Amino acid sequence: MDNKTLLEGILWDLKCLADLFLHGTIESKTKKVHQTFLDALNETLTLQNDLYTLMSDENMVQVENVAETKITKVAGKFNPALKEE
Repeated sequence: MDNKTLLEGILWDLKCLADLFLHGTIESKTKKVHQTFLDALNETLTLQNDLYTLMSDENMVQVENVAETKITKVAGKFNPALKEE
């Protein structure tokens, strides 16, 4: 397995973990549990950002710039109030 594939898998796992911690933070009943989930969420988001930055620096991910008109057009499909005039 090459490094890019391995790191993409880890990045995906971190995204899933962040989602779980987010729900734990939102749904926690006590302040201590809430803070524990929030700390874990923040740490996971930091790891996710660090890994993405590393992958970007190594040209393992390419970001495509998209024109605002295309974004508005796609958004309009989901919310007609956002359609261009």
